[in-house]
This record gives sequence, C-alpha cells and structure tokens, in this order.
Amino acid sequence: MRRYSSRQSLQTLSEINVTPLLDLAFVLLIIFMITTPLIENSLDLVVPSSSTAKVSVNPSEVVTISIDKNDLMKFNGDTVTASDLESRLAALRAQNPATAVVVRPHKDLAVQRFVSVMDILQRTGITKVGVMTHPEEPAAL
Repeated sequence: MRRYSSRQSLQTLSEINVTPLLDLAFVLLIIFMITTPLIENSLDLVVPSSSTAKVSVNPSEVVTISIDKNDLMKFNGDTVTASDLESRLAALRAQNPATAVVVRPHKDLAVQRFVSVMDILQRTGITKVGVMTHPEEPAAL
C-alpha cells in the first residue's frame, strides 16, 4: 500500500528556524548580566590623562610610596610601617584634601601587598592615585 502526501518530493525549506538563535541570544544575555557586576571597580582611582587635564599637578606636592620586593615601604624616601604610613597619609590629607600619591611597586612584589597599600589609600580618602611603571624594553631578536 502506498501512502500519498500532499507534499512534492523535491521542495526546499524556505523558512529559517530561529529557535537556536534565540537560545544563543538568551544565554549570552544571562552571561553578561552575571559578569557585569563583577567588572565594576571598588576603588575610585584618578588616572592622569593629558588630554583632559586642566591644571597640572605640582611635582613638589606629589607623595611617593615605594615598595620593594622585600616588603620595605618608603614614604618620600623614609622607611615606614603600614600603620605609620596610614597615619602620615591621614595627616597629609587633613592638610591638603587634593593630595596626589604615586605608588611605585617593585615588579616582583606580591599583588596582595600592593592591594594592601591601595586599601590604606582608600581608607584615608585619597583619590588622586597613580602607579609608576617603566615601559617594557623591546625583545631582542
């Protein structure tokens, strides 16, 4: 017995199935909704930019905090502890609310030590913070 259908045997499908496309779009939307709050920074850092700077910072008003690979901290060349650093920065902030600080970490310094210095800066309310770096030298071929 032969079954008959109303379809012709050589007919092309002229519609696109959009269900997989919608599934992909919703998965991407969910991924972005989950990852966006994780991207936000908790520190308000003012990054120097020459194109938007109206007034340049006086170099004599900039405080330098140096940290070497042995966790030795220096505040404008004077060796300090973490608690002493926090008290000096709080006093400096009380004198001048627009105090600018440059942190100069060693390249082999543990990230946690650098973050602890940034936490001290945030607790004291200093918002003008820069990180001193050196340009990488091109690799020799």
